[in-house]
Amino acid sequence: MSRPSENTVPMPVSEYPSRKALSIHKRLVSEYGPRLSRAHTLDPLSELIFTILSQNTSDVNRDRAYETLRSRFPAWEQVRLASVEEIEDAIRIGGLAAIKAPRIKSILEHIHREQGTLSLDFLREMPVPEARKWLVSLKGVGHKTASCVLLFSLDRSALPVDTHVHRVTRRLGLVPMKSSAERTNILLEAMVPQELYYPFHVNIIAHGRQVCHAQRPKCYACVLEDLCDFVDKSLEPPQ
Repeated sequence: MSRPSENTVPMPVSEYPSRKALSIHKRLVSEYGPRLSRAHTLDPLSELIFTILSQNTSDVNRDRAYETLRSRFPAWEQVRLASVEEIEDAIRIGGLAAIKAPRIKSILEHIHREQGTLSLDFLREMPVPEARKWLVSLKGVGHKTASCVLLFSLDRSALPVDTHVHRVTRRLGLVPMKSSAERTNILLEAMVPQELYYPFHVNIIAHGRQVCHAQRPKCYACVLEDLCDFVDKSLEPPQ
């Protein structure tokens, strides 16, 4: 029997996970703040490249790579016309430059070829599922990157699932432990109210960075400890 696609419309989630998601959201707001304003002010294409540069690196190195790239090539058309080697040299500090440089050039060429211009503003008029489908059709763009563009730059209803969101929500029991990042994205968007996508996303990331670490999570200091299904809890601080 063939495996159902993770792009299919999900079955409605139960009422319990929705209530639990809201309880988690309220506690994280108390802990980290309401997060009412958007963190990014980039246009959609810039946000796309920015997010590609964020893959598998730190925020600091991502920012440095983006700033160097824009300094050397102020216009995206200049990046499109540059050689892969020139792009790679500009973004080297961000890590994985040999992978990201051809990916960025290919994406810019694809957009220019299909749209006749280097702009993603046309996505503003698309329904979210169509806009996401278009973005993930680009080589090297997954659901997380597409959702970042939709949420941060286009102010659309999307909930990005990065490594922190994926780890924390599985430990909390909001989604199954074996859930893929793409499936987690589908399930979270079904259970979290759309108006809470941004603060939920940002606060889960903050919690993942400060408390719910991949290794040696600080369960003893976690405001969500009683709501968490994680079996390997450390409820005492290290001696």
